[in-house]
Amino acid sequence: MGALASIGLGFETALQPYNLLFTGLGVILGLVIGVLPGLGGTAGVAILLPITIFMPPNAALMFLAGIYWGSAFGGVVTSILFGIPGEPWSVATMFDGYPLTRQGRGGMALTAAFLVSLFSAILSAALFTFLAQPFAGMALKFGAPELFAVLLITFGTFIGMGGKSPFRTLIMMALGFLMASVGLDIVTGQPRLTFGSVTLLEGIDFVPVTIGLFGIGEILASATEQGDGSTQKAASRLGLADVVESLRSIGRNWLLAVWSSLLGFWVGILPGLGATPASFMAYGLARKTARNQEEFGRGAIQGVLAPESANKSAAIGSILPMITLGVPGSPTAAVIMAGLYTWGLLPGPTLFEQKPDLVWGFIASLYVANAFAFLVCLFATPALTAIMRVPYALLTPMIVIFSMLGAYAISNSLFHVWLVLLFGVVGFVLRRLGYPVAPLVVALVLGAPTETALRQTLILGNGSPAILFARPLAAPLTVIGLALFLLPAVQALVRLGRRGPGRGESRSEVVARAG
Repeated sequence: MGALASIGLGFETALQPYNLLFTGLGVILGLVIGVLPGLGGTAGVAILLPITIFMPPNAALMFLAGIYWGSAFGGVVTSILFGIPGEPWSVATMFDGYPLTRQGRGGMALTAAFLVSLFSAILSAALFTFLAQPFAGMALKFGAPELFAVLLITFGTFIGMGGKSPFRTLIMMALGFLMASVGLDIVTGQPRLTFGSVTLLEGIDFVPVTIGLFGIGEILASATEQGDGSTQKAASRLGLADVVESLRSIGRNWLLAVWSSLLGFWVGILPGLGATPASFMAYGLARKTARNQEEFGRGAIQGVLAPESANKSAAIGSILPMITLGVPGSPTAAVIMAGLYTWGLLPGPTLFEQKPDLVWGFIASLYVANAFAFLVCLFATPALTAIMRVPYALLTPMIVIFSMLGAYAISNSLFHVWLVLLFGVVGFVLRRLGYPVAPLVVALVLGAPTETALRQTLILGNGSPAILFARPLAAPLTVIGLALFLLPAVQALVRLGRRGPGRGESRSEVVARAG
């Protein structure tokens, strides 16, 4: 079946009234979640994941997708109007969006962000449509060594391209792997790290940990940073003049929107990165290539167009390796993948053959959900921003209670409620100490598949990891993964070589000072 025929099947599925209803509901909830500074798309998907157990898989997947895309649009509102990023990937948009609001051009900046987001989403959804089957076909050639090499790249990207302390990232990944190893051994069936507890025999569930880290942890962090969470004022209705001016701005910078979208899609495909680094990369490149570099940070419209194009495209791109390879491109994609496991589905190339209506319906929902989110944002921005007027003293308890109910609904277990509370505090402490949370989550989700792929690889190689370098597909992927792990050390050595020892210092002293 060709891509056009397949996407036709997808639209038949996505436009069914029942599925369309849940897609729209997910978008609206996502917009609300995106507006709230204490939450985000990942937390919203994780908190609402348990209720999808009662939905058909098609509707459940489109519901989660609607939350994802809705939150991506909602985070723009607070970043531009109030200088408070509702999502991590909206931080770069805030740099120039909020100064535009202070200049009285907030309506134009919002409209431009919405329009370029829709353009980027449609472009990246089209790329997704035509690349999904080739990706899936390539994935059919993957055995255990190739899959382990891809997973190696997944974790290598956090080390080599994460932008934070590689050592701290490595610690968080190790903690995620340690948590993933709790329960029964996948080969021998022996209990590991259960300490005699029957509850831990099933392992540590991904959903309550994510709700705690991203939901409760973010709320606690925002409460300490934002005070009572009150805002300045609600936005006025977007007028026709704002639309016209924003269209002219996009017309003058259409090439910037195109290459930012392509950059974001590429970054999104890379396992483990997601929309946040894509938005910062696009913003930095736009600033370096712009003629009006001095306006950046003071209200340059390019500073809004570039990160919004990149982060929407990356959000869609991060779903591609999750669907075709079973490897999430972002923490939110990892949560959605956990949902597939919950519904008894195995992400990967065989999913295209077993559930074509689900896969292509989900791809079609990329178009539907983003178009719906765009229309809602244009007409409902005042109502969305009014939510931010609710004091944290009232809003926070409601979110916490809903999180507890969602965790309890997974298996009617109070243990999951305690996990949410525990990891809420852990997430808050980690943020205060500057430790990244995403590597822990991805390692927890991918811990079991990584261990399985490694053991199968060693069995195929008679106990030798040299098989990773003996197979034509696995060898280059393994080299790339190892290179990403070693990249921070190489960069440190290069910087050390350029700086050289200072006056009166030996090279060993410089090395000690750098380390």
